[in-house]
Amino acid sequence: MERIFWLLITYKVPPEPAARRVAIWRKLKGMGAIYLQNSVCLLPRSDDHVRRLKMLENDIAEAQGESVILETAALDPTQEAKVLARFKADRDEAYVEFIDKCDDFEREIAKEIAASHYTYAELEENDVDLKKLQGWLAKIARLDFYGGARRAEAEDRLKICETLLDDYARRVFDAHDENR
Repeated sequence: MERIFWLLITYKVPPEPAARRVAIWRKLKGMGAIYLQNSVCLLPRSDDHVRRLKMLENDIAEAQGESVILETAALDPTQEAKVLARFKADRDEAYVEFIDKCDDFEREIAKEIAASHYTYAELEENDVDLKKLQGWLAKIARLDFYGGARRAEAEDRLKICETLLDDYARRVFDAHDENR
């Protein structure tokens, strides 16, 4: 079995201003890092993550903080499995939230159809919402390093949303006599 290598960053920054601490946290979470404990994170080892962590190291230093970046591997398969499970759980949590927003989108389309509310303004609003869902799922998938269990479900739900919007658009065009 091939060993998996990770990048470990541990950092300490002054408590004030809090905005700097939050900015560092956001950058790490935005990269897909998992927190093992306060200020101790893991990311899969990649050239992109090395580059981005080096830039973050500079941000931490500018905030009058300290950081250490290490390359590491699990001591044994059990420890490796624990880390992989944490990465997958984080992504699955994001997929569940995404699926909930798909539910909202589907209910909105159903409400408009039930009310026979076929306007271009509503179509445009729903199109914007769908584009947000598409972008969000792409972002989650980019951070899904080890295959979250809910990914296929999230992708299927997005396809349903796309189909529903296509059907709603057809109804809007029909209502405005554009398909005749």
